Amino acid sequence: MKLKVASYNIHKGVGLDRRRDPDRILTVLREIDADVIALQEADRRFGLREAVIPRAMLDDHSPWRVVEPGHYDRARTSSSMGWHGNALLVRRDIEVIDACAVPLPTLEPRGAVCASLRLAGHVVRVLGMHLDLSGLRRRQQIETICGHIEDHPERGHAVLMGDFNEWSPSGGALSAFADHLRVLAPGRSFPSRRPVAQLDRIVVSDGLHVDAAGVHHSPLAAVGSDHLPVWAELRLPGNEADCPA
Repeated sequence: MKLKVASYNIHKGVGLDRRRDPDRILTVLREIDADVIALQEADRRFGLREAVIPRAMLDDHSPWRVVEPGHYDRARTSSSMGWHGNALLVRRDIEVIDACAVPLPTLEPRGAVCASLRLAGHVVRVLGMHLDLSGLRRRQQIETICGHIEDHPERGHAVLMGDFNEWSPSGGALSAFADHLRVLAPGRSFPSRRPVAQLDRIVVSDGLHVDAAGVHHSPLAAVGSDHLPVWAELRLPGNEADCPA
């Protein structure tokens, strides 16, 4: 069973040309053609925090559906896509067992969204995030996320991805991830015109095989946001005996 995942900070749909163009973002997502996509800055910042990509556009013109995190308060309204700008999209034929919002320790509104998926008899827990600009806060947030994964009553595989805001290629707050989680480095993704930093990362548990990973470069992606999307092609074990305990 193969699974392609991707993460994309869409900058509220505003490209380098200063135009908000949800159709352009959706076209980039079609180019990537991932099974599960974590979006950051998927809602507008002020007002009703409306979704950058209208639900009708996703429903009518995409193979994905929005995972509902099921956490409502002033930071999330019925017109938004996720939780504090984080959203998860999954292909319609993938079973979503449950989903939730994960509050993160911070001085500004931050959060993460988590969904448990069932794929070929395996449970894969996917978590999308947008971490703090402060290194200390990032470390605390990663520890909170790892705790959320560890405390889940049903263990399974894990995929964590998003805009980590970590400029260090391998150290810094990344060292806070648990030992059984591998931090992938798909490549430089920020800024999109001439990327120099690996701010966007994908983290996987040891039970998942990584066939390939990279940064999606295309003419539309180069102007659609200030970040480029990152992706990874994963392979699940062939039988349940290979799953982590």
